[in-house]
Amino acid sequence: MSTEPFRIGFVPLVDAALPILARELGFAEREGLSLDLVRDVTWATVRDRLLYGHTDAAHMVAPLAIATALGHNRPATAMAVPFVLGLNGNAITVSTALGEACGLGDRLGDPYEVGAALRRVAATRRLRFGVVHRYSSHNYMLRYWLAGVGIRPDVDVDIVVTSPPFAADALAAGEVDGICVGEPWNSIAVDRGVGRIALATAQIWRRGVEKVLAMRADVADERADATRRLIRALHAAAAHFVRPETAQESAAILARSRYLDAPVDAILRAITDHIRVVPGGEPVHYPDFMFQYREAANFPWRSQAAWLYAQMTRWDGRPYDSGAAATAAATFRPDLYRAALAGSGAVLPGASSKLEGALAEPIAAGSTQGRLLLGNDRFFDGRAFDPDDIPGYLAGLP
Repeated sequence: MSTEPFRIGFVPLVDAALPILARELGFAEREGLSLDLVRDVTWATVRDRLLYGHTDAAHMVAPLAIATALGHNRPATAMAVPFVLGLNGNAITVSTALGEACGLGDRLGDPYEVGAALRRVAATRRLRFGVVHRYSSHNYMLRYWLAGVGIRPDVDVDIVVTSPPFAADALAAGEVDGICVGEPWNSIAVDRGVGRIALATAQIWRRGVEKVLAMRADVADERADATRRLIRALHAAAAHFVRPETAQESAAILARSRYLDAPVDAILRAITDHIRVVPGGEPVHYPDFMFQYREAANFPWRSQAAWLYAQMTRWDGRPYDSGAAATAAATFRPDLYRAALAGSGAVLPGASSKLEGALAEPIAAGSTQGRLLLGNDRFFDGRAFDPDDIPGYLAGLP
């Protein structure tokens, strides 16, 4: 059977798993696609390849797709996000010296307790944290937490950009005191003895949107049929990825030199929600550290895009703009997700937006196909985000 080529850019991270597994395990081929995966080490390069037509789609940090659509730091380009590649899966890792100064133990810390300890250290010296891109969920999760515990980003601490594969090196060299990065690079920093994991980002926002499948909107339109087939292939890969019996196989595939080029054990820990917090320590089980597939986790909720826009507005110092907010939300394309998976066994939410951070317990939600159950999605500070009142939300933040 002939297959249609489709090029996808990615950065070597565990949450690049779905396009990799779709290629390696035949899910894409069953949909008549031949995936060509292009590895880069910076998000800026992944974005540029996509915009200049060197790739058809990309594994991308969600806020970067929105910033690109809004024209932040470059001409605006209409973008489409028809599929979320995963929720959370990041961590905040500090140098061993900072971990000792904060009195951190051998378990994941409490966000407020870690924040109080970090605030005491920040009062004595200027700290520097590395994130993977200015427009990344890592940046916004880190800033949201710091501000929530009384540490002022850009005033009490500096936040700089470091590429994911080099984050552990930056920590080892003393260039940064901490990093917020995706796996396996936190675990590699710990295994090298240069860092210890303070928090998982799932402790900051339990269901925080992370990487997405990003496309130029014109490509999504021109290649509508191939895009639908790609969504189906990724959805099938996600169903496979979350099965416990496939974890070892998935880790071995991701560890290959053409993909993550990283230790199988570090990748396997992330896939199975186990985190080695301190060098030489026993891995700690943190359920839903990296969240996939269940609860329609791959559905592109426009309210998630709206939350990212709110943080972008907050930390860029830009005034709220209703037109920009609408553009940001419209970058996420639940219509494309539904069109691709209609008639399949996939759960399809009935709404395209929801109140974020309001659920402490699982609740049934409306769906047009399948049975949708949504779980705990709380923010660490107990705030909820109403996408219909972004100005009110912003006014209430510290």
